[in-house]
Amino acid sequence: MTPKDRIDPDKDASAWVAALQVGSGPRYLRLVDFIELAVAEGTLAPGERVPAQRSLAALLGVDLTTVTRGFNEARRRGLIEARGPLGTFISAPRAELAQRVDLSMNIPPQPAGIDTDALLREGLSRLLLRSDADLLMTYHIGGGSSADCAAGAKWLGPLLGAVDPARLTVCPGAQAALAALILALTGPGDAVLSEPLIYPGLPHAVEQLGRRIETVATDAEGMRPDALEAACRLNDMDGLHGARLLYLNPTLQNPTGATMSEARRLDILRVAARYSLRIVEDDPYWRFATDAPPPLARLAPSQVCYVSTLSKVLSPGLRTAFLVMPDSASRARVLSALRTFSLMAAPLANALAMQWIEDGVAAQIFEGVSAEARARQSMAAQMLGSLQSEGIHLWYTLPSYWQARELAAAASTEGLALAPSTAFEQGAGIANAIRISLGATADRVQLQAALRRLSTLLARDRSMHAQVIV
Repeated sequence: MTPKDRIDPDKDASAWVAALQVGSGPRYLRLVDFIELAVAEGTLAPGERVPAQRSLAALLGVDLTTVTRGFNEARRRGLIEARGPLGTFISAPRAELAQRVDLSMNIPPQPAGIDTDALLREGLSRLLLRSDADLLMTYHIGGGSSADCAAGAKWLGPLLGAVDPARLTVCPGAQAALAALILALTGPGDAVLSEPLIYPGLPHAVEQLGRRIETVATDAEGMRPDALEAACRLNDMDGLHGARLLYLNPTLQNPTGATMSEARRLDILRVAARYSLRIVEDDPYWRFATDAPPPLARLAPSQVCYVSTLSKVLSPGLRTAFLVMPDSASRARVLSALRTFSLMAAPLANALAMQWIEDGVAAQIFEGVSAEARARQSMAAQMLGSLQSEGIHLWYTLPSYWQARELAAAASTEGLALAPSTAFEQGAGIANAIRISLGATADRVQLQAALRRLSTLLARDRSMHAQVIV
């Protein structure tokens, strides 16, 4: 970026005016987003002065309060700094000096154009006006009240169509739902079938509950129907400890990002039906996919136990997940299992989540999360030379001179936390890749700096890295 390409805050008024004409959400946040993007692209460089608040308010045709709120938020994000009578300037990047930047934790980014603090304050205030505080601080019905289940059915409507609330259970997170399913629908020693690369929480629950994972071969779309058929035949010979459950994450799979086609889903469902295999569909990312096929649970509701969590699409602070069972009888079995280790979802957070679903705030937050996720995926594609994916993570195949575990260790010495393929493998040598999670960094400026450091590391032969002695 050359000096002539940069914004002159005193002369190039059009760039600042355009800041309020694009995007959505409150104008003060659009102003912050403009500053953040300009810093990320280099059109506003560290040390450059930004217009005075009153001058900028007049230039943009907004009241001073809008600009003041925008500047306060920009300061909170570390984008600008005040220098007394000299004015306000673009800050030096924080990320380069950060002790550790987390690219390993799969959480949604802060939503674009959304004032989360204001939403929380307003949401809690409305909740206390509508509800008795004593009721929010006592024990609640395990599995969710009828109102909770109705809200869950509403949230899942775009994914599953009409959902009978009697089939739905509210759980304190997807991990609790998965553990309850394993406990209720399998016995000690039973096999749970899965793909070779899976969400690490599943094998942890399987092992702790005395079951075992058996893997089924995959291709670019995910699990292969012929390999599933072979695994079912083999397990059929073991009548005592055969396969009872099949675990799938068919849309934007964690960690590979693969999405199974509808034709493949139907083939998998046919094989599972022949062998009376119950399917657990873990589906946290479906809403991020542009043209996702229908969930398995929509294609065959009588075969599938469906898990959907708010933690990956709204916030991990909302420890709320929805579990839809094929019928009320199987729901009762899973609810009984759930109660052995988790009596209920946290009432206050759960009530806030249900209120946000009912009044449309949850959908508003997700639109902001989705917009931010798309922007971060685009940034990662540009900086790493990878194909742009969807959702909050991407799967990056490594060059031959780097092994995943060694790259993760080398990145750690440079202040980057990565998730190597070995963290997801059920077996050895399946892949040589890393999962890059894009949501945990505070903002795009920090993410850009982290991806730049990662790109530099990826381009460096590991033998060169190993020769460095301090």
